[in-house]
Amino acid sequence: MLRYIIRRILLLFPVLFGVSLLVFLVLHVFTVDPTSVILGQHATVEKQEALRQELGLNDPLYVQFGHFIGGAVTGDLGRSLFTKEPVTKEIISRFPATIELTVVALFLASIVGIWVGIISAVKQYSSLDYLSMLGALLGVSMPIFWLGLIFIDLFAVRLGWLPTSNRLGPTTDMVVYTKFFIIDSIIHGFQTGDWGALGDTARHIIMPAVVLGASSTAVIARMTRSSMLEVIRQDYVRTARAKGLGNRSVILKHTLKNAMIPIITVIGLQFGSLLGGAVLTETIFSWPGVGSLTFMAIDHSDFPLVQGTVLLSAAVYVLVNLVVDLLYAFIDPRIHYA
Repeated sequence: MLRYIIRRILLLFPVLFGVSLLVFLVLHVFTVDPTSVILGQHATVEKQEALRQELGLNDPLYVQFGHFIGGAVTGDLGRSLFTKEPVTKEIISRFPATIELTVVALFLASIVGIWVGIISAVKQYSSLDYLSMLGALLGVSMPIFWLGLIFIDLFAVRLGWLPTSNRLGPTTDMVVYTKFFIIDSIIHGFQTGDWGALGDTARHIIMPAVVLGASSTAVIARMTRSSMLEVIRQDYVRTARAKGLGNRSVILKHTLKNAMIPIITVIGLQFGSLLGGAVLTETIFSWPGVGSLTFMAIDHSDFPLVQGTVLLSAAVYVLVNLVVDLLYAFIDPRIHYA
C-alpha cells in the first residue's frame, strides 16, 4: 500500500501542473487587462503601460508561467495585484472557513442522503420512494444561487430565524484558536461554561451548509438507492433473512456495508464539487472563505490570486480522492493495493 500511496502522490504533480497551465492560459486569453481594472477606465495608456511593466505582464507568457511555477514549488504563489499581500497568506487566512463550511455541508448531505436512499430502496415503488426520488431530482436540478436566495428570503427576512452573512455575530465574544469556529466555540464552551458561541456559530453556518450540500444530498441519495437495490437482491442477504435476522440488522450490517464502496466514491467526488460550489454559496452568504476570495479575484482579474486558489482547490480534490481510495481497503478486506 505504501508504494501505491507514493505513486499517487507523485501523480499529483503533473495534475497540478496541468491545472495551473490551463488556468494560466484562460486568465491571460479570456480576461480583461488587470491594469484597466486597477487604474480605472480613465487611466492613460502611458500609466497602463508603466503598470504592466511593473507587474511583469509585458513578459512573454512562458516567462510569466515559469515564474509562477518556480515560486509555487517553493510555496510562493506571488502577490495579489490589488491587496499587495502574498497570495499564500490570503489563502491561509480564509481556507479554514471554506473547509469548515464544506465539511459541514458534506456531513449533512451524507447523513440525509444515505438515510433517504436506504428508505427509498427498502420501500421501492412506494410513495416514499417516489417522493424521495422527486426530491432528489429537484435537488440536482436546483441552482445554488437560486436556492440560496430563497433560503435568505424565507429563513432570514420573513421568519428572522437565521443570519444572512458572516461566520459569527458581532456581539459574540470568543477566543479563536484554530480558525475553525465550531471547534473554537466547543473549546470556549468547555473553558467558560458558556455555549452561546457554539449556538451562534451553528446558526450562521446551517443555512449556507444546507444550500451548498443540497445537490450533493440528492446525488448521494440516488447512488445509495441504486447500490442498495443491487446488493439487497444478493443471495447472502436472502440467507440472512432466512436465518431469522431482523430487518434492521439485515439492512445495516449486511446490505449497507456491502453497498458502501460506490457511496463513498460519490461522497469523495462530491467534496470536490462542494469546493467548487462554495464560490457561489460564499458569495451569496458573504462567507469569508476561499470561494468568495476567488470570486473577488476573478472580478478584479487578479491573476496570481485566481491561480493560487484554483491550485489549492485542485490539490485538495486530488488528496481527498486518494483518501477515498484508501478507505476501500478498510471497508472491503478483499481489496489490496500493489
